[in-house]
Amino acid sequence: MTDRLDSGYDVVVIGGGAAGLSGALTLARARRSVVVIDAGAPRNAPAEGVHGLLAREGIPPAELLERGRAEVRGYGGRVVTGEVEAVTRDDGGFTVTLGDGRTTRARRLLVATGLVDELPDVPGLRERWGRDVLHCPYCHGWEVRDRAIGVLAGGPLSVHQALLFRQLSADVTYFRHTTALSDEQAEQLAAREIRVVDGEVASLEVVGDRLVGVRLGDGAVVDRDALAVSSRMVARAGFLAALGLAAAEHPAGAGEHVPADPTGRTDVPGVWVAGNVTDPAAQVGAAAAAGVVAAAQINADLVAEETRRAVAARRDPFSARSEAALCERVVGDRRHGL
Repeated sequence: MTDRLDSGYDVVVIGGGAAGLSGALTLARARRSVVVIDAGAPRNAPAEGVHGLLAREGIPPAELLERGRAEVRGYGGRVVTGEVEAVTRDDGGFTVTLGDGRTTRARRLLVATGLVDELPDVPGLRERWGRDVLHCPYCHGWEVRDRAIGVLAGGPLSVHQALLFRQLSADVTYFRHTTALSDEQAEQLAAREIRVVDGEVASLEVVGDRLVGVRLGDGAVVDRDALAVSSRMVARAGFLAALGLAAAEHPAGAGEHVPADPTGRTDVPGVWVAGNVTDPAAQVGAAAAAGVVAAAQINADLVAEETRRAVAARRDPFSARSEAALCERVVGDRRHGL
């Protein structure tokens, strides 16, 4: 179901994952006019289930999102399929332009577009991603416990990743690939009895739609049931460039994110972010919680603005009239009958 896109809202939420839908639900329950614009490309789509989410353990990602959309709609929010191409500032807020030419206006923005996982250039990785090629021990570790796990080095967090997966299996092999190990890192891996394999990884060995090994450049195959990979995580935020808001390198070296304060407020007034677009390590539960926090801050910001206008109108009705009219033009008459 694709809902109609109206001309303006209190809040436009860009991205319909856990963070965006949770934020929209909170705003709709606060009687804000809100629309979620979702491109329909969730990061966790390849996964069989969502893990670590209380009372929804193992739920398929698509089912979780469909339930979330229904809940947002149940409180009067809209969910629209589309991809945002650009966002510009205008009088009283922002103009949001979709790739198909549709536009809408917003007093505030909540950006929850997530990220893209950039994988090492090894044939077969992308096809197995989210199945037996993994990244997070908390998302997928239990499912590969006590099995033969490989860790493909590819970033500054790879050794840490290997140490985490060692908690789940006594059979962990670290593929050094094209990276170097410091003396300290080598000592850590040895202390945890994690085997280190030198040589560049050439491809994956798959039999019957199941990973069975990792092939090295010299042709040797190391038997493995699962392979952990540290992806470079890059925020989906290019459309924010016109606002002067760009992704920056994450302090942990994991990729790029959109910086924000703990509530999701960015350096651009009126714009909040939540979920993986700002916190690459956030699992579904953390992303949903961040969406709620950001939504509460957005609502409080709107309340403060409306209170200032009401006070100004009480003091001088004539000078405040034009500003109040502008605000009403943005949100239209969609405030649930208020």
